[in-house]
Amino acid sequence: MDKIFHRTALAQRMAEQLLHPGVLDEGLRSGLFISGVRRTGKTTFLLSDLVPALEAAGALVIYVDLWSNTQANPATLVHAAIRRTLRELQSPAGALAARLKKLRNAEIAVAGLKFGFKVETVGTEEGPTLAAAFTQVVDQARTDIVLIIDEVQHAITSEEGNQMLLALKAVRDAINPRPDTPGHFLFIGTGSHRALVSELTARRNQAFVGATSIAFPVLDADYVDHLLQRLRAEGMTVQPSLEVATQAFRTLGSRPEEMLRALRELRALLPPGGDPDAFVPVIAGTLRSTAADVEIMKVEQLGVLATAVFERVAGSEGDAKGHFSAEAMAGYAAVVGREVRADEVQAVLNELMVANVVMRRGHGLYGLTDPFVQEIWRERKALMRPPA
Repeated sequence: MDKIFHRTALAQRMAEQLLHPGVLDEGLRSGLFISGVRRTGKTTFLLSDLVPALEAAGALVIYVDLWSNTQANPATLVHAAIRRTLRELQSPAGALAARLKKLRNAEIAVAGLKFGFKVETVGTEEGPTLAAAFTQVVDQARTDIVLIIDEVQHAITSEEGNQMLLALKAVRDAINPRPDTPGHFLFIGTGSHRALVSELTARRNQAFVGATSIAFPVLDADYVDHLLQRLRAEGMTVQPSLEVATQAFRTLGSRPEEMLRALRELRALLPPGGDPDAFVPVIAGTLRSTAADVEIMKVEQLGVLATAVFERVAGSEGDAKGHFSAEAMAGYAAVVGREVRADEVQAVLNELMVANVVMRRGHGLYGLTDPFVQEIWRERKALMRPPA
């Protein structure tokens, strides 16, 4: 069996809605933002199912993962991916040219596309705007261009990233409204923090305000059944029931890696004659807590002040500020045992961001990168409170 659980029907449906939208799907051409917590299969779905479905339908796809290098400027990563694609389109021997030959542009693809600008200048002050560059691509390739940015929320952590999103909106506005456009520019952004991704389409100061924002359809019983079938094929015949295994998967936040770990522990710990359905829920509950411990350990390794700052961020609701308020500084001082300066707090927040535990949500606003960690932390705090 294929080790990847393909979601072919979902991918084909999304590709059809994006490339050939009906009346109710026309808004997708303004942008589609998909949010879901980390390690729930978003990137696997994008690369293994959605990108192939889009390409099979004739689109040219550019994929960028901002999580691949969290220290790099998001705009730098996006511009580099665009330049790579444009260079390949110029080469008649490239894979993209070969794909164009299968479409209606065979005569153009034979020689490669010819641009009125130097590809190396795209994304620089001396080069063309992204709108001008992509317009030439669409007009020559005569097909849809789909740009997918994975972990798109990182783009709003810098001014360059925000400007890049505005430039991509300008691409959309330059190409899509044309009555006789031979193709469209479609933007898909995915992210691991639902609140941040939603802000990209809800806040008036964001480039893609008004675009469509949806929750990532998480894996469920079909994936668990596929996994259990693979294990049976490999000889693991003592298994939990599908119902119990599916509930354990949900307990683990619908994360495939954690489910595999739970089943490995079941195989190692289940005594002869033991009931898998009795063991799996206990294992899942333990791993649920352990998964958060990995992130919290990163914080503890940064010191007492980092732990105090983390706890304040984790306890904040919505867009609450106050991480540098007089009350907050007094709270930090009480924990550390000395006066704490604002620049120390900022330095700690920077370290937490480097560790991918905390994200800056705006000026003075911070939140946890992974809402799952925040959920576990709050559950523990609730258990520690004395009864009323």
